[in-house]
Amino acid sequence: MNPNNHAGRSELRRTLAAFRREFLWVGFFSGVANLLMLAPALYMLQVYDRVLVSRSELTLLAVSILTLFLLALMALAEWLRSRVLVKTGLRIDDRLSNRIFQAAFDASLRPNGARQGRAFADLTELRQFLTGNGIFAFFDVPWAPIYAAVLFLMHPLLGWLAVVFALVQGALAWWGHRRALGPTEALQQRQADEARFVQAKLRNAEVIESMGMLEGLKRRWAQRHADVMAQHARTHAQQHRITALSKFLRYCQQSFMLGAGALLVIDGELTPGAMIAANVLAGRALAPIDLLVGTWRAFLSARQAFLRLQALLAQHPPRDPALRRTAPQGHIRLVGVVARAPGRAEPILRGIDLELVPGTVTVIMGPSGSGKSTLARVIIGIWPDVEGEVLLDERPLADWSRDALGPHIGYLPQDIELFDGTIAQNIARMGAEDSALVIQAAQTTGLHATILRFPKGYDTPMGEAGQLLSGGQRQRVALARALYGSPALVVLDEPNANLDDAGEAALQQALQALKAEGRTVVVISHRPGVLAVADRVVLMRDGRIWAQGPRDDVLRRLQAPHAATPAATPADPTVSGPHQPLPA
Repeated sequence: MNPNNHAGRSELRRTLAAFRREFLWVGFFSGVANLLMLAPALYMLQVYDRVLVSRSELTLLAVSILTLFLLALMALAEWLRSRVLVKTGLRIDDRLSNRIFQAAFDASLRPNGARQGRAFADLTELRQFLTGNGIFAFFDVPWAPIYAAVLFLMHPLLGWLAVVFALVQGALAWWGHRRALGPTEALQQRQADEARFVQAKLRNAEVIESMGMLEGLKRRWAQRHADVMAQHARTHAQQHRITALSKFLRYCQQSFMLGAGALLVIDGELTPGAMIAANVLAGRALAPIDLLVGTWRAFLSARQAFLRLQALLAQHPPRDPALRRTAPQGHIRLVGVVARAPGRAEPILRGIDLELVPGTVTVIMGPSGSGKSTLARVIIGIWPDVEGEVLLDERPLADWSRDALGPHIGYLPQDIELFDGTIAQNIARMGAEDSALVIQAAQTTGLHATILRFPKGYDTPMGEAGQLLSGGQRQRVALARALYGSPALVVLDEPNANLDDAGEAALQQALQALKAEGRTVVVISHRPGVLAVADRVVLMRDGRIWAQGPRDDVLRRLQAPHAATPAATPADPTVSGPHQPLPA
C-alpha cells in the first residue's frame, strides 16, 4: 500500500480499514454461501431431467443427500459470516466509542456549538449497517455475473434476459439514490431541529408553566412538527414508489424467465428441468440487486452518519497524552489576547494583557457583555478561538495535557450543572473519592452541616438532593467541586450570585484560605462584597481592560474627581489602563 495514500486517509477511514481482514473473511464466507446456492438449481435439474426420467429411487436418494450436505455447508458459511460481523461490530465500537466521546465533548466546548449527543447515534447507525444484513448486498452483488454466466451456458436467451433485468435493477438503484438523497437529508435535518426544540423547552418547563407560555410554544412546535411530517410523507412516498417499481420488475423477471424457458422447451432447445433451474438462477442473480434497492435508505443514512463522524473527528483531533508536565504553580500571563466567536464580526476580547500570580485574589468587574466570562474561559484554556499568548508557568497553555491539568484547576461557571451521582461524587469531580478532601471542600464552603442533615449525608443522590437544595446551596456544591483538592488555579464566575450573607461570608473565608495556601484566584463578580479579600482589581469594558492594579489604587482612582480625564496619566505605575468613565 502506498504510504502517502494511507497518510491521506481520514482517521475514521483508517480505523475502519484496520478491519479489512475481518471483512475479507466475510467476503470469503459470502462467496462460499453464494457458490453453494447453485445447489437448489442443480437439484431441480437432476430431479426433473434424471430422476423423473429414470424413475430411480436410489438416484433420488443420492442426489437428495448430496444436496442436503451442500445446503448444510451453505448454512454454516452464512452463520460464520454473521458471527464474524457481530464480533467486528463490537470491536469497531470499542475502537471508536472513546474517541468519539472525546471529540463530541470537545465540539460541545465551542461557543454556540451544537451538542454532539447524536454522534453516538451516528456510530450506532454506521456500525449496524456495516455489520448487519444491509452489508450482505454488497458482498452478494459480485456473484450476479456468475449466475448470469451459468444462464448463458444453459442458453444465451436466458443469459441476456438476466443481464437486461440486472441493468434495469441497477439503473433503478442509481435513480433511487439520486431521488432519495436530498429528501432523506432534509428529513434528518428537520427531525434533529425538532428534537433540539423540544429538549430546550423541556429544560425550562418551570418557566413555561409558571408564566403560561405552554400554548404559544405548543403552536410553534406544532408548526415544526407539521413540517417534519410533510417532509416525512414526501420522503417515504418516494421510497415506496421505488420499492413498488422494484417489486414490479422482480415479478416481471420471474414471469418472463419462466415464459422464455417454456418457449425454449417447446422448441426443443431446453429441458423442463433446465427451465425450472434457470428461473431459480435468475432469481438468485437479481436478488442481491433487489436487496441493494431495499437497503438503499439504510445505506444513505449510514453514509451521512459516516460523513458526520468523519468531519467531527477531523475537526477535533485526539489529545496528545505526551503533553504532561509537573504540577503547575498557577502563574498565568496573557499577552495580546484576542478572543473571537463564530458568527460575530468583532472580537469579544481585544488586546488583553494580564498577569495573575500565585497567592493573590484578582477580582474582575465590569458591565454585562464586557467579556468577563469569556476572559475566564480563556484563562483556563477552554475558549477555542484565541489569538495571542496564554501562558501557564511561562509555558503555552496548549502544551499542557487537559487530563493532567484538570485536577489543578477549579472552575465555577455562571450556569451551575450538577451531574447524576451522589453529593460526594459531584464534589469529587466524578472521580475517585477522597473522603477527607470532600469534607474539607464542603466545610470550606459552609455546606458540611447542611449535607449531614440529609438522611444519606454525602451519599445522597443529586436526583433527590436537587429537590432539597436551594439555588444558593447548589452553587455551594459547585463551589466545593471547584475547590476540591486545593487546585493551583481557581476561577470563579459570579460565585456569590445566589448566596446569602452567610454564604458570602463562607466564600470570603474560602478565598482567604486559598490565598494563604499560595493559590491563584480569579473572581468575576458584580457584587462589591468580594472586594474585601481582593489583592488586585481588573475593570473591563467593551472587551478591553479599562484599568487594573492593586485594589486600593484602582478604587481610589475611580473615586478621584478627575478620573474621567482621557489624558490623565496614572501616578502609580502599577495602575494601568485608559481613564474614561466606567459604565455602571
